[in-house]
Amino acid sequence: MLLAHWEHDLNPFLWHIWGPIGIRWYGLSYLLGIVAAWWLIRRWARAGRAPLGPGEPSEFITIAAIAMMIGGRLGYCIFYAPEQLMRDPLFVIKLHQGGMASHGGMIGMALGVYYYARSRRRDFLVLADTIGATGPIGVIAGRLANFVNGELWGRPSDVPWAVIFPAATKVDGVNVPRHPSQLYGAALEGVLPLLAVLIVHPRHRRPGLTLGVALIAYGIGRFVDEFWREPDAGYELLLGWMSKGQALSIPVVLCGLLLSYWAATRPAKPDTYPPPNAT
Repeated sequence: MLLAHWEHDLNPFLWHIWGPIGIRWYGLSYLLGIVAAWWLIRRWARAGRAPLGPGEPSEFITIAAIAMMIGGRLGYCIFYAPEQLMRDPLFVIKLHQGGMASHGGMIGMALGVYYYARSRRRDFLVLADTIGATGPIGVIAGRLANFVNGELWGRPSDVPWAVIFPAATKVDGVNVPRHPSQLYGAALEGVLPLLAVLIVHPRHRRPGLTLGVALIAYGIGRFVDEFWREPDAGYELLLGWMSKGQALSIPVVLCGLLLSYWAATRPAKPDTYPPPNAT
C-alpha cells in the first residue's frame, strides 16, 4: 500500500553550489513575497492609497523585511528551539540549519513598521494595513517552499494524496505516508487570508481594519491546519490536543478581533492615506 503514495524527492536547491551553499527555493520564496509587496505598495502609493512618497516604498519594504527575518529567526529559536539555543547561542545565526517562526516574523515586522512610521511621522496602522494586505502572498510562497524542502510534514494518513517524506519521523520503524500539511497551510494561512484582505482593503479608509482582518484569517487558518500537521518533537500537547502553533495562534486571532472592532467603530481617516505633499 505504501507504493501507492508518492515519495517526496524534490530538490530544495534551484542551484546547488557546494554543501549548504546555493540558491534555495525557500530563500526565493522570501524574495517573491518581498518583491510582490513592494510592487503592490508602490502602486498604492502612486494611487494615493499609501502614505509613501517617491522612492519610499523600497525603503519601507526593506526595513519591514529585515525586521521580519530577524523576528522570524529569533521567534523560532525562542518558541521552538530554546534548549538548542541555550546549548549553542550561535545557533541563532546558523541559518543554513533552517528554522523560521511565522509568529516571530509577524512580531518583528510589526516592530519594523512601527519604527518606520515613527521615524517618518506616518500613520502606523495605515502602513501596517499595507503589510496585512500583502503578507499572505509571502505566506503562500513560504509554505510551498516548505513542501519543496520536505519539512513541517503532516501527521500519518492514508488519504490518496498523502506523501512519504524521507526525513519524517518513522512510525514503528516505517516511513509512513503523511498529510502534505505544507500545502494545507498555503491554502488556509495564505490563499484564504489573501482573498479576505483583497475584498476588505480597497473598500475602507479606517486604519487597522485590513490588518485586523488579516490577523483573524491567518490565525484561524493556522489553527485549523495544525490539526493535520505533525506536532513539534518533544512538545506536550496542551489539554491533550492543542499544538504550540495553535496556542500561539489564539492571541493572534484575539488581537485581530479587537483591532477590527476598534477600527470599524472609529471614524474613517481618508486624509492619512495619500503620500506626503499629495494634492
